[in-house]
Amino acid sequence: MNLNLLLPEISLCVLAVVLIVIDLLLPQGRKSILGYIALVGLAFPAVFTLSLAGVQQVSFSGALVVDQVSVFFKLLFLIAAALVILSSFDYTRRLSILQGEYYALVLFATSGMMLMASTRELISIYIALEFTSITLYVLAASIRNDAKSSEAGLKYLLLGALSSGALLYGMALTFGLTGSTVLNDIASALAQRGISAAAVLGLVFIAAGFGFKIATVPFHMWAPDVYEGAPTPITAFLSVASKAAGFALVLRVFLTAFEPAEKTWLPLFMVLAAVTMTLGNFVAIRQTNIKRMLAYSSIAHAGYVLTGLAAATAGATSGMLVYLLAYTLTNLGAFIAIIAFSGQVGSDQIEDYNGLSRRAPVVSLGLAICLLSLAGVPPMAGFISKVYLFAAVFDAAAKNSGLYYLVVIALLNSAVSIFYYLRVVKAMYFGPAATEESLHTAFSLRVALSAAVAGVLIVGIYPTPVMQAASVAAQVLFH
Repeated sequence: MNLNLLLPEISLCVLAVVLIVIDLLLPQGRKSILGYIALVGLAFPAVFTLSLAGVQQVSFSGALVVDQVSVFFKLLFLIAAALVILSSFDYTRRLSILQGEYYALVLFATSGMMLMASTRELISIYIALEFTSITLYVLAASIRNDAKSSEAGLKYLLLGALSSGALLYGMALTFGLTGSTVLNDIASALAQRGISAAAVLGLVFIAAGFGFKIATVPFHMWAPDVYEGAPTPITAFLSVASKAAGFALVLRVFLTAFEPAEKTWLPLFMVLAAVTMTLGNFVAIRQTNIKRMLAYSSIAHAGYVLTGLAAATAGATSGMLVYLLAYTLTNLGAFIAIIAFSGQVGSDQIEDYNGLSRRAPVVSLGLAICLLSLAGVPPMAGFISKVYLFAAVFDAAAKNSGLYYLVVIALLNSAVSIFYYLRVVKAMYFGPAATEESLHTAFSLRVALSAAVAGVLIVGIYPTPVMQAASVAAQVLFH
């Protein structure tokens, strides 16, 4: 048992508790300092995480693993948490959200996601997932006296409970068949005993439980309503960090525990990828609310990432990691711009973005760059990540010809997505403005948006370090 391996998670939980204590001691007018403490405090788990780079160690009787995969995801979660906290400074003050509880819950959720990336034992996976989910349920409903926020939290809770039940049933079946909850031992047992119908059933239930977390069809129904009703910074957090944590679990479980059943789940994920990206993109076209549009966009991007899992090669897995990082920076940037705009206008309707470029040129430029990146336009991160992922999937088609068709479907869907992303850009730059009054953007939002856009451009123009880190991490899952 090596507690040093848990220092990033422990430091996050300690920071969250410290915030709650300070919140009790501060007078009402000084609560805004809590956000700054949370943001600066993230330096500690970041340093602890970086200190684990290059470490390959298993502890806690095989339940916890620290390797390049877990370090990659932990850094991604910390980046997401930092940008979400920074974008929440003005938002929480304006909507009178309880800041101590809000920032503490964000930190607790981040620690749960980091545990999800490091665990390789079913019970630990379930506990980490539920720990993360419960905090997100509360955060989704954290705008008091707002019916949409309350509805979002309730829907997320009810549907999340159903998905947890399906996941737990699948885990119970798997444990009953293999006699172990450790992923490596499950793989050994399945390889020795063969893949029975009950094993396939357990696999399907586990896939369904994870499908809810990453919002794949047909487990996506919660996303549009929750994304629309939740506080916008939390919507951003859900769309990137929660999704990435779900994919971290999917990679661990299916590439390790269910590797002997590869012939069963590869076709399953091929179909899920094709259906998810297609439904997400075509329904997004019809949306008039930008948060709902990005909800369906998020569903479509989950489909793109699933193409890498359907290929199940080291190259495709590396492509998945690069794509998730690029998507995190890009989608966070888009939501930060939405926070800046909706905070001034009080609307999330796309038609109200008409003429925004003349009222808030910096916010408009940042949002345009992020939307073009989501569409896969060069030289942004979204373009290079799609090229890297789809090329890796195409290379894997030599062993599975169905992947050729999957890549074609993904490319066609990317072309379709350009329409609804450019619709917003067109409204901002060519639509008639209702007024020419300039919009004021809080300094913290400008910093957060600038950081996200800088990341999008840097990864797009010079992706080599990210690709190398992702390639090293992916090799861990295929050694």
